[in-house]
Amino acid sequence: MNDFLIYSKCCWIDGQITEATLHISKGKIAAIYPEKYYDDTIEFLDYNNSIIMPGIIDAHVHINEPGRTHWEGFDSATKAAALGGVTTLIEMPLNADPVTTNIKAFEIKKHATKNKLHVNCGFYGGAVPGNENDIEPLIKAGVFGIKGFLTHSGIDEFPNVTKGDLEKIAPILAKFNVPLLLHCEFGEEKNIPQVQPKSYRAYLASRPTEWELNALRITQDIQEKYNIKTHIVHLSAAKGLQSINYHKKHTEKLTVETCPHYLYFTAEDIPDASPIYKCAPPIREKENNDALWEGLLNDEFDFLASDHSPAPPEIKKLDEGNLFEAWGGIAGLQFTLPVVWTAGQKRGLTLEKLIPLLTANPAKFLGLDHKKGQLKKGFDADITVWDDTKEFKVTESIIAHKHKVTPYMNHTLKGKIIHTFVNGIQVVKNEELNTLNAGELLLKTK
Repeated sequence: MNDFLIYSKCCWIDGQITEATLHISKGKIAAIYPEKYYDDTIEFLDYNNSIIMPGIIDAHVHINEPGRTHWEGFDSATKAAALGGVTTLIEMPLNADPVTTNIKAFEIKKHATKNKLHVNCGFYGGAVPGNENDIEPLIKAGVFGIKGFLTHSGIDEFPNVTKGDLEKIAPILAKFNVPLLLHCEFGEEKNIPQVQPKSYRAYLASRPTEWELNALRITQDIQEKYNIKTHIVHLSAAKGLQSINYHKKHTEKLTVETCPHYLYFTAEDIPDASPIYKCAPPIREKENNDALWEGLLNDEFDFLASDHSPAPPEIKKLDEGNLFEAWGGIAGLQFTLPVVWTAGQKRGLTLEKLIPLLTANPAKFLGLDHKKGQLKKGFDADITVWDDTKEFKVTESIIAHKHKVTPYMNHTLKGKIIHTFVNGIQVVKNEELNTLNAGELLLKTK
């Protein structure tokens, strides 16, 4: 189908739900008509009361290919993304091997995507000690930002940076107006693992709120000193919002995201010996969860992202239950929309609040807001169609991630993805994969 019409009584257009018909032609939105519009020469898809919105943009995904493709890969990850209504994702510079910290590795990464992209995919480059001379070439090659860790990343090939390392690359980032993305944890390791290796409370205590607050101070100092775009990934400590909000009053170059698992789970509900819930920073207590929701509903987060970080069951140490030795990461790329929508039902979350956090806002952050993130004439026909009233149970049979290891298993979620269009191609039809290889390799352009 190169030319077709999509209709619903519930289209997300210009910041509101309205009845409309979209004319899709050659991968773009050619026209938008109010109400129902027919043309006998063009195929008409009537989606009745389903919500038609821009495709979800997930700006924080770990796919791990090449080198750790047994953890995940572009084929499985982008299939899962499509089934979850995600039409564009940006992939992190770790946990692939080699890590994307220089041009050679970036070329290897791009080559690894060949014939495996079922949604659009772009990339970040990585900052590690001593690679300051690689940052500008990576930016010129089209990465969407530079990512660094202020604590150990989990893999030795991607060591953490210091404030001094960041000061070396900050002028380069300022020159090209490219964002620095930081994993904001910084603190002294506590000698807890030997005592209670299976205790979730012990794991939580080993990565306290203070770690995030410490790292935020470093991040904000760098942002102010060099006036660079700076983005705080996966904030879990709601206390951090106070200083973030203060700094946002003085700059538009500081942004922050949180993730579905921090909004859905609470520490009180996590049993011991269950590494399936392990991530860093950790899922915190209910009081913190409440404060995160308060911040979200008060527009204090710029966007939401999955931080999809999968691993095989043996690396997650599911049989052993050792939280300190297990890989830290949540597999949830396929379920971002229903997880947040489900958790938000008792919080008063509206479509008007949720949809921009998944579409227009990350598009703006990535500099893609001239062609993605809205249903608008001339924009790419990346479209998600879903039923906000329909419930489903997460089972192995519906998970397209390479491994079925997810804390959402057997949870009943509300909000079912029905169809997904990528560049005008129907990749998902009636909840099943329909057409593959519709995604494009995205490179950041000036």
